[in-house]
Amino acid sequence: MFEDREDAGRQLGEVLGGRRAEHPVLLALPRGGVPVAIEVAKAMQLPPGDLDVLVVRKIGAPWNPEFGVGAVGEDDVAVIDTQLVSELGIDAATLERIRARESAEVRRRVVRYRAGRSAASVAGREVIVVDDGIATGSTLRAAIALLRERHARRIIVAAPVASSSAVRALRAEADEVVVLEIPPDFRAVGMHYGRFGQVPDADVVAALDRFHSDSGAGIDHEVRVRLDAETVLPGRLSVPARPRGVVVFAHGSGSSRHSSRNLAVAATLNASGCATLLFDLLTESEAADRTNVFDIDLLADRLLDVTEWLRSPDAPPGVTTLPVGYFGASTGAAAALTAAARSPRVISAVVSRGGRPDLAAGWLPQVAAPTLLIVGSLDRAVLALNQAAQRRLTCENRLEVVPGASHLFAEPGTLEQVGALASEWFSRHFPPLAA
Repeated sequence: MFEDREDAGRQLGEVLGGRRAEHPVLLALPRGGVPVAIEVAKAMQLPPGDLDVLVVRKIGAPWNPEFGVGAVGEDDVAVIDTQLVSELGIDAATLERIRARESAEVRRRVVRYRAGRSAASVAGREVIVVDDGIATGSTLRAAIALLRERHARRIIVAAPVASSSAVRALRAEADEVVVLEIPPDFRAVGMHYGRFGQVPDADVVAALDRFHSDSGAGIDHEVRVRLDAETVLPGRLSVPARPRGVVVFAHGSGSSRHSSRNLAVAATLNASGCATLLFDLLTESEAADRTNVFDIDLLADRLLDVTEWLRSPDAPPGVTTLPVGYFGASTGAAAALTAAARSPRVISAVVSRGGRPDLAAGWLPQVAAPTLLIVGSLDRAVLALNQAAQRRLTCENRLEVVPGASHLFAEPGTLEQVGALASEWFSRHFPPLAA
């Protein structure tokens, strides 16, 4: 049916290629799923940050490790077939010993396979989980449980070949199952491949390293944006290998390009294929005067000046033709919306994090760029201001409330959700990459 895993991946990539517009995260189940997923990623032209591994291990019966009674994945997520365990008479202590052993192996493989790379963020995004074949589906059930805990928006299971029973079971748990062949006489995955040898750890690591290397590493530029003879704004421009667009950050409340929160969001955007520009909206002397922090017109002017600079020969190569989006926080969100309203044909999308869109006042109805407002559920005063501002927006817009988050999104996992939501929004509204 398939020559080898690479051939299977190319065929699967042809079927999944149409999902490129959703900008999914592609996760491979090691080890056999990695060569398949790499070919799918190539077919879908995914940026390197959107291909990752999801390590899940089978929990086998004590007398036969290949006979699965469950599975364990990253973060110690486990799925156990309790009925089967009971029928086989496996006691709790034995089961826990096997689970602990496989959990340790999961941790070892995570460290080795990622080789220092950050895990792909899946919160709020469509995720495609790829394996080389599905016999029982127990490992994929653990993968699905893990992704639900990580707040994936939609989960698609994809494989070249699978048993009909596994497909039926997985359709009850995943949002969609994509399988090329479901043989009526399915007995083992390897029977449907011409070549189906073991995939050693070293081959997994080498294949992932080669994919990220071939995709190209991002480039960071320390830039200085000269507005006039006296005003120069320092910044940092990060450009991934194949950027979809560039997101300009508008800091708020006097923070600078060194804001740890915006740096974290920028890293997530870079991994999803967006270039980012973090710069100081104000010079040091201007920032010393707190009234400038709330001078929305001044801040919007600076945003527009920097946007014009991105289009000029003074900007680094590779960004001058990219679509532009704004990411604003606090008062910077008002500046971003004001600038977007004043330049409606230039800005592709706007995202506000804990922002003060109400300070954009009369500009809100004139904003044409699709706008995402993100607020923490505990930031009640700012949430009310965002709800009121949203009612004045006439463009495509959405208000996302992050549960358990305060104004600074300092709670564990909340800033990661901001990054995932922003990545999904910009990826959706930036034009797709050319084939």
